[in-house]
Amino acid sequence: MKNTTLCYIEQNGQYLLLHRVKKEQDENKDKWIGIGGKFEPGESPEDCLLREVREETGLALTRYRFRGIVTFVSDQWPTEYMHLFTADGFSGRLCRDCREGELAWVDKSALYDLPIWQGDKIFLRLLETRQEFFSLKLRYQGETLAEAVLDGSPLDLNACL
Repeated sequence: MKNTTLCYIEQNGQYLLLHRVKKEQDENKDKWIGIGGKFEPGESPEDCLLREVREETGLALTRYRFRGIVTFVSDQWPTEYMHLFTADGFSGRLCRDCREGELAWVDKSALYDLPIWQGDKIFLRLLETRQEFFSLKLRYQGETLAEAVLDGSPLDLNACL
């Protein structure tokens, strides 16, 4: 199992996203995702968040919020516990040269038209509509979302996607 962070940095109705196009052996290849990565030994979710955002974007977060835990279960990848954050305060200058992919500010309204994981659509809507912390389990078969469970209750995938 692995622990990761993912952050959606907000500004002027947009999220800062990473288009994962630089690595060949990347489970997120060609997808648009938030900013984050894997925990290093001894890191808390917040430590990992701040380090990964700084490494990938050059920005230092000044205001952020822990929003939920997303458990990814896959028939192709190890189970992952993703610690999900949003941020709306930062300092520094955005770095344009990210080793993970291409950084871009994307209008929140255009987000769902990009190549993103099916389960990301669920937690992005939760970020828009819920204030309380949530736990979301997403089970994939290949790249297809097979099951979603929110706070212990199964979701109707047809209604979510």
